Amino acid sequence: MQEAIDKLNAKGKAARDASRQLAHISTQVKNRALHNIADSLMSRQEGILAANKMDYDESKSAGMNEAMLDRLALSPDRLEGMAQDVRGVAALSDPVGEVLDMRKLTNGLQVGRRRVPLGVIGAIYESRPNVTIDISALCLKSGNAIILRGGREAVRSNGALAKIVQDAAIEAGIPKDAVQFIESTERELVNHMLQMNGIIDLIVPRGGQGLIRMVADNATMPVLAGGVGVCHTYVDRGADLDKAVAIAHNAKVQRPTVCNALDTLLVHRDIAESYLPRIAKEWSNSGVQIHCDEKALKVLQDIPGLNISAATEEDWGKEFLSLTAAIRVVDSLDEALAYVERYSSGHSEAIITEDYSAGMRFLDEVDAACVYVNASTRFTDGAQFGLGAEVGISTQKFHARGPMGLRELTSYKWIIMGEGQMRP
Repeated sequence: MQEAIDKLNAKGKAARDASRQLAHISTQVKNRALHNIADSLMSRQEGILAANKMDYDESKSAGMNEAMLDRLALSPDRLEGMAQDVRGVAALSDPVGEVLDMRKLTNGLQVGRRRVPLGVIGAIYESRPNVTIDISALCLKSGNAIILRGGREAVRSNGALAKIVQDAAIEAGIPKDAVQFIESTERELVNHMLQMNGIIDLIVPRGGQGLIRMVADNATMPVLAGGVGVCHTYVDRGADLDKAVAIAHNAKVQRPTVCNALDTLLVHRDIAESYLPRIAKEWSNSGVQIHCDEKALKVLQDIPGLNISAATEEDWGKEFLSLTAAIRVVDSLDEALAYVERYSSGHSEAIITEDYSAGMRFLDEVDAACVYVNASTRFTDGAQFGLGAEVGISTQKFHARGPMGLRELTSYKWIIMGEGQMRP
């Protein structure tokens, strides 16, 4: 184990040294590296998919649940999507060096702020090999070195993808140690990584609630906490019901195993009898298990063919990550707001309504990273928000909130230009 820790320390020092060079690399070189990565994802996909199949088959045999298996799986289409996201990052403006709020004081000093990279980002993640590419692309474009530590279940996939990033970056002229990958899956290395304050400037955990809590509790450097999504959609009395059926169906069914999928549907009592049978039929036809509160069950229980059961207390505030959803009937917008306040994880919340005042109240009063009016919560994603990709979705309020892209991976320094001024 000591040998593995020594190797990690060496990787950390190398990444720190590389970060100082990377902070001043031109946008042209960084973009060339990103295009190299995108091209390699396509030209080397056979090897990537072979490595991923080994990870997938081994994890399935070990009893991994369907949600995690879905996150682990790669395909030609998913690799193409990853490549498109990397090219999207390349197309974005480079935030490094951007000058903010430059102004001239009465004493003649010119004072402003200039964006600078954070330094070294540590990523600890489970099951999702696409994170290797997303975080690497964003870190390289924002001038940050990266230390990648994926989970045991995706070690072959992550290794193949990290090698692509390293080769593509070096070919473009990026310092060779700017992207570090930890091959060992020993848990002790995660604990050591969390103590590398002074080497790692920010830790990004991507995975389940247990991983995120462990990292937040033990890290000696700032942590980007988030990713757990208990997402609600509230169908208001003023909703367009056709729109409400389509949005709720998309939010639940389009990809149910991710953090921005719908978990609980809140429905105003005035439209419950007309709306609930419609959404329940759509969901049941798509294989959704529907857990209904007493009022919803009363409306739906005599309709044949529905996949419904009585909800339990454990269903409220639960992130299902599967084709399962809860339905609760509420008496008012006030009750819906109170419910969301109690059970929300601060990720993504939505209201469906044609009542402008109700929509604006929801936007004003719901405390979450992303709040929607008349749209699916499935849009909470860096690429969908025009950020190219994301290193994670922050449910914190400090430093960054929601999908974290390029600008969220920078800090700033004050720059002051004078002509000999001295403080009296």
